[in-house]
Formats: sequence, C-alpha cells, structure tokens
Amino acid sequence: MSEQILVVEDEAKIADVLRRGLAFEGYAVDVASDGEAALALARDREPDVVILDLMLPGMNGLEVCRRLRAGSDVPILMLTARGAVKDRVVGLDSGADDYLVKPFAFEELLARIRALLRRRQPSEQTILRFADLIMNTSTRKVTRGSREVDLTAREFDLLGLFLLHPGQVLTRDTIYDRIWAYDFGGESNIIEVYIRYLRAKLEAGGEPRLLQTVRGVGYALREE
Repeated sequence: MSEQILVVEDEAKIADVLRRGLAFEGYAVDVASDGEAALALARDREPDVVILDLMLPGMNGLEVCRRLRAGSDVPILMLTARGAVKDRVVGLDSGADDYLVKPFAFEELLARIRALLRRRQPSEQTILRFADLIMNTSTRKVTRGSREVDLTAREFDLLGLFLLHPGQVLTRDTIYDRIWAYDFGGESNIIEVYIRYLRAKLEAGGEPRLLQTVRGVGYALREE
C-alpha cells in the first residue's frame, strides 16, 4: 500500500509540481490549499506525512501545525520561503519534525520524506533504561518512574540518542548530525531549546536532573 502524503500549499503551480512528482515516486497524494481543508483531510485520510507551507490564506501554517500536533504524531515537514534560523526554530517549536526552505531540490525533499517515514516504521521492540527513565522504542512510550512522559517526535529521537549512549558526553556537532542531519548554522540555539523542553518534561514531577550540561562540550545523560 502506498504511503499517503498530504500537501498543504496554496500556490497552485508548486502544489501541482509536488503532486505530480510525489505521485510519480509512488506516493498517494492529497492536496489542500488552506488550513481548514488540510485539517479536514488529515482527519479523514490519516496521512503518513504532511508537507506544510507556512504562508497560507486564513489560518497560517504554524497554527495548522499546532492543531495537527495536538491530535496526531504524524510527521510534519514545513516547506517555506522563510529560511532564517529564528523562523526554523519557530516552525520546529510549533511541532514540525523537519523544515525545508524554498527553492528546494526535489531530491532533497524525497530524502527527507523517506527519513520521516523510516522513523514511523515499527521496529523490533527495544527497551532503553537509565535510572528511573524507561523508553520503549517500538511503542514510543516513555516513562519516568510511574509517570508517562509525552514527547514530540523530535524530543523522542533526541532522548533516544542519549539513552543509547548513557554517561557519554555528546557534542553539539554529534547531536546536530544524528538528530537534525542538516545545518542550522553555528549560531543556532536549537539544541539548547530542545534540551530545555526535555528537562521540563522529565523533571515535571520534581525528579532529579538526568540531562547534564558539560560546559564548552555538550550534554550527557548522567545522574547528579
């Protein structure tokens, strides 16, 4: 069965190029030109990936992303002409999993779609543990003690990287390469942003800190 992709794009020419190109690659494609239509299609069709433009009539792409994320863990790839680091951070903060700037190479778009789909594929169940933190990579369930921790797809991947390397100091370059796999630029604080998100969720019950800052180097999963 073909993977279902929802393209949310109000520029007819771009939408048509995406629809034709993705269909040629074997994907089933739905197209919505505004936020309301996108949310309705997402509800009815349950796509495997959403390609979402930021600049939409009426409800903008950030709001569409937030509403999609509130009810689903579907991978969301933002496609937009806004390429500044701060714009990417805002897009990712709203719940997107990836961000591609126009104009773009179609081959890169396909590669990012494949990467998002791989993350959704069920794998052999693996339980990762550290202290009272438990991650099930098959069900994507995370618990801290008796408390379930609700994570976005990107937060889950980042925490999983630390759980695979407990006690090790992971440099910023390593985290960029393993989690984002594309350059945000050295001035970006995206790693710090996501570490802050993870800490807030992992320590929401008053638990001791597990994600430690190693100043000038990176971060490590260690008990204080």
